[in-house]
Amino acid sequence: MKDKPLSLVTGGAGFIGAHVTKELLEYGHEVIVLDDLSGGFIENVDPKATFIEGSITDYTLISNIFAKNKIDYVYHLAAYAAEGLSHFIKRFNYMNNLVGSVNLINESVKHKIKCFVFTSSIAVYGQGQLPMTENMIPQPEDPYGIAKLAVEQELKVTKEMFGLDYVIFRPHNVYGEYQNIGDKYRNVLGIFMNQLLQDKPITIFGDGNQTRAFSYIGDIVPAIARCVDIPGAYNEIFNIGAEKDYAVNELARIIMEALDLSGNIRYLPARNEVKHAYSDHSKAMKVFERESTTSLENGVKKMVNWVKKVGVRETKNFENIEIMEKLPSVWLEE
Repeated sequence: MKDKPLSLVTGGAGFIGAHVTKELLEYGHEVIVLDDLSGGFIENVDPKATFIEGSITDYTLISNIFAKNKIDYVYHLAAYAAEGLSHFIKRFNYMNNLVGSVNLINESVKHKIKCFVFTSSIAVYGQGQLPMTENMIPQPEDPYGIAKLAVEQELKVTKEMFGLDYVIFRPHNVYGEYQNIGDKYRNVLGIFMNQLLQDKPITIFGDGNQTRAFSYIGDIVPAIARCVDIPGAYNEIFNIGAEKDYAVNELARIIMEALDLSGNIRYLPARNEVKHAYSDHSKAMKVFERESTTSLENGVKKMVNWVKKVGVRETKNFENIEIMEKLPSVWLEE
């Protein structure tokens, strides 16, 4: 009889997944990390975890992992989370973010795992009233949000049909250590920092007055990792993240101050995106007894200290754009 619960963390070499892996290990779990290293880095993986390189779209691999290991919990964080780009990579988006998720759900049902923890996104809400609350009817406006919502609905019907317990989190605009600052399609804080460190202008889509509640990684990971031991969290959906929203222009100023670098801002044509997005977290605060979150200034300072150690990341173009029409020209630049 094993002493420790065994958790499978998908995307565990990536940003949020690496943090969740470390938290689970500290919490007394054994951890298997599955990651294809398309967006993560092997150095992010805690050496105390068992690492398997591979994709959630590889159903044979997924089946073998479940067959060979008595997995108690699945923490599904693997995704390609580029909302804006998802319009132009529809097939890739649905294969990775929806079909890959279903592969994990199938095996979780067959092997009777105890709980399936899924990181969704506030992208499921779309251009709704503010603040966004869990009882709103989702109206996603991009393929990424559609895929996330589909997985949420799949977990709900799987619970009803097969009894698979789940916990769903809708984090938003998360930043911090281990983020891939070399990805020019997502993670605006990392993009700005990488550009400034290379003495390049900061690129902002639109007028920069769009607002987001940027959320420090350390504020959301404890709830995600420990939710499986909180009965009130089971079969529920939780918004999770920072309370205060900022304009992107203000974010740029805060990052330049933290890096002690002054840079030019290059304004680009506005993208098709939600103008203002922030959510209500009262449900998560009640269930997880969360306290105040890290201020943007303090969180950015923590991330900057880490970025200065790892340095500039090489930026690569996404290789398989499926639709070129209306693709922002900046995404074609080297």
